[in-house]
Amino acid sequence: MPLRSSSTASRVRVCHRMAACAAVVLAGAAMHLVAAETPASAVETIRLWKADAPGALGTADHDVPVVFWWPAAGAQAPTAAIVVCPGGGYGGLADHEGSDYAKWLNSQGIAAFVLRYRLGSKGYRHPVMLGDVSRAMRLVRAEHARLGIDPARVGVMGSSAGGHLAVTLLTHGDDGDPAATDAVDRQPSRPALGVLCYPVVSMLPANAHAGSRRNLLGDDPPEDLARKLYGELAVTETTPPVFLWHTVEDKSVKLAGVLDLAAALDRHGRPFELHVYEKGPHGLGLGVRPYDPAKLHPWTAECRRWLAERGFVGE
Repeated sequence: MPLRSSSTASRVRVCHRMAACAAVVLAGAAMHLVAAETPASAVETIRLWKADAPGALGTADHDVPVVFWWPAAGAQAPTAAIVVCPGGGYGGLADHEGSDYAKWLNSQGIAAFVLRYRLGSKGYRHPVMLGDVSRAMRLVRAEHARLGIDPARVGVMGSSAGGHLAVTLLTHGDDGDPAATDAVDRQPSRPALGVLCYPVVSMLPANAHAGSRRNLLGDDPPEDLARKLYGELAVTETTPPVFLWHTVEDKSVKLAGVLDLAAALDRHGRPFELHVYEKGPHGLGLGVRPYDPAKLHPWTAECRRWLAERGFVGE
């Protein structure tokens, strides 16, 4: 049965039962919806930079990072917002981990900004991807009045390699540069919270997803560079609250990295909630394709509760 533990410092809730030395959650809570409309597609595509993005290798779509804005229609403004980083091994972008997540977030009264970040398969390497997601966070906050967003309630969400990008932002985000000439760069890039779905956590060779590591860092990166992107080693006392989940059956991204991240969050007294499910392949997403709000995986109900506890779910 689920076990709950908490401390004044961290407000940690970990649900688990033991199965083959793995923590497994069996959750069956019903999906909760708020009175918010879900648009069929994004209403606006917003370039992160009006001119060419820093380090751009060309002018094709894959050279131009953008966010696709999915407003929470019907929710009372200003709403919370989440920047969504789809997975794809830093070589592609999985739509079901982008637009489908946006639809689910909208159903909770949360605006979504699905990020099209630059990819290793198109010749880009770190820190370009971190620069893109950082700029997205700053831009949403800079334009919060136009977008109907509460700048204090902007989080990040990512799956697989997109989860690694989200982890990197959670552990390397900053407070902005008040002296920057670009008003967007004066805004913080540190998210208010993070939602991590079967994330790549580590670039440590033993635990890393080989394709993600290669696309992000190249074939033979310096060890000191790779080490900076070990999510489990980058947690500090300022890391924002995190909701993370994974499955035991996922053999593409190792569970060990997620457990190491949870342990690091616990050591530093940071709020987190961990759910590990026995069943489910890599790339599970919402648990159903195409999007069907009546058939969502139980993690969505748990995440909805967790987000509501933090004031992110719309009225």
